[in-house]
Amino acid sequence: MSFVNTSAFKSFRPTPESIPPPNAVLKFSIPPGMSVHIHPLNPVTFLLRAAEIYPDKLALSSPEGPSPVFYSYGVWTQRVQNFAYALKKFGFKPGETLAIIAPNSPMIADALQGALAARIIVCPINTRLQHHEVEYILEHSQSRLILVDHEYVHLVKGTKIPVIVSNDTGRVGDPYETFLSEGRRFSQERGWQGLDVEVDENAGCLLCYTSGTTGRPKGVLTTLRGSYLAAVGNSSDARMSKDSVYLWLLPMFHAAGWTYPWAITFSLASQITLRSVDYPKIWKHFLGSGVTHYCGAPTVQIGIVNDPAAKRPPQPISAIIAGAAPTAHLIGSLEKIGITPVHVYGLTETYGPFTRSYTHPSWSSMSLEERSKKIARQGHYFSTAGDVRVVYREDDEKTTNAGGKLVDVPKDGTTIGEIVTRGNLVMREYFRDPEATSKAFQGGYFRSGDLAVWHPDGAVAIMDRSKDIIISGGENASSLAIEQELASHPHVLEVSVIARSHVKWGERPMAFVILHPQHAGKWRGEKGEREFEKDLKAHARKRLPGFACPEWVRVVGELPKTSTGKILKTELRKVVAKL
Repeated sequence: MSFVNTSAFKSFRPTPESIPPPNAVLKFSIPPGMSVHIHPLNPVTFLLRAAEIYPDKLALSSPEGPSPVFYSYGVWTQRVQNFAYALKKFGFKPGETLAIIAPNSPMIADALQGALAARIIVCPINTRLQHHEVEYILEHSQSRLILVDHEYVHLVKGTKIPVIVSNDTGRVGDPYETFLSEGRRFSQERGWQGLDVEVDENAGCLLCYTSGTTGRPKGVLTTLRGSYLAAVGNSSDARMSKDSVYLWLLPMFHAAGWTYPWAITFSLASQITLRSVDYPKIWKHFLGSGVTHYCGAPTVQIGIVNDPAAKRPPQPISAIIAGAAPTAHLIGSLEKIGITPVHVYGLTETYGPFTRSYTHPSWSSMSLEERSKKIARQGHYFSTAGDVRVVYREDDEKTTNAGGKLVDVPKDGTTIGEIVTRGNLVMREYFRDPEATSKAFQGGYFRSGDLAVWHPDGAVAIMDRSKDIIISGGENASSLAIEQELASHPHVLEVSVIARSHVKWGERPMAFVILHPQHAGKWRGEKGEREFEKDLKAHARKRLPGFACPEWVRVVGELPKTSTGKILKTELRKVVAKL
């Protein structure tokens, strides 16, 4: 498998403190009294194993950063060790919190390994947040130290918490490199044997904050055990191996990159970091760096397939898609250029993905539209997850608002309930919020808030978030189902549907549409947009019941989105509220 700039990798010289000593012991010390038949599950051990097997293999690269860097598994593991000792030198105690604010770059990749090695909880913070939101998270997480990328220093202005800045150079003189070098000196060459393994695999390791669209963001505390098993599940379901090359488009700060930082090391694979979603650079690496896997929301996939450089790469690529179901048009566009869509589903509270739409041989004989509807389902749970159900509460008829016993909906593909799950891939708790934790775990399962149906083959399929269901004339209309059908119009690039008040029907759907660039000229101007509205409504009436057809259509240049590409319906509701 080819990889980005092999000659640059061979010629790159890491800092002296990044060079491992000869014959390094790549194992944590075994604490006295530990049973022979068990070892605590800890995802950092994947990195140590990879460095032992392939010390000279390229593990982590940042070819597009301010100063390109290329680290072998042996060198990167030493840097992670330095990171852990640097935290110990700072005075961290096990269970305390380290904050990091950075785009996809070596520093955040280091932190998601090194903090765990030091038995520290790492809190990755969304770089798209406002100063006051970051300030709240820093206070609530009780962070003792902040590592921040040079582009985001403004987010920590005025803080009293110590700050270390990374210029993302990998060179001597960079404050972050000084931090690592001081860790190496503090270690006195005790190596991994000088770092105590965390004996409690249920200890907290990650603190990821939700978006907070309905109030203050909640801190999702996950465990070493869950991270380990989620990584194994992701590696297995993405079919990753030592020959895989993962391209970072999904931010590592988002649910810790869905645990792919450890799925990659478990697979003995290589990874490339990109500081931003830059489509020309993405295609540069698709076509010349041997990329085999990446993750991204449908909106990112749309940008990829519509880039001028898009063509069939020389190797197969798997696109792990979550955040919304891929449309038939998107699936067809990806497959046409040799990219296989893998549809997964999950939440921050479930370590990212915990279900997948598993394909069947019989699907190959279906039309693209039929097959896309199968792929768009959320499917079945991972091998390392515990369970997934679609339920209602028996004391509150088909709703999940009360605290009664959970009852499965019929597997008929039509009865709506709420997706719930339990087991290895569920968070430990909401940090410092026992009330929210108790509410989320009512009935002995984690309540997702996603409304879904259960098909006869056991696959679950989301109909909507509970707050996104459109109730029109007493009928429940799924905004997701409407979007799927509207997206089948050949001139629609992206679409989002929300409820808008209606005098007669209570609510009716309103569609916000981005036109495909190739067809936008046909509908230009106010008159053209009115004609497009008529055309889209006629298209919808052929595919949707009357109550689900959009009453209003607005053509827009862009849709408001999160940093991971999810459409912010909360912002669209604000627009509608003013109409």
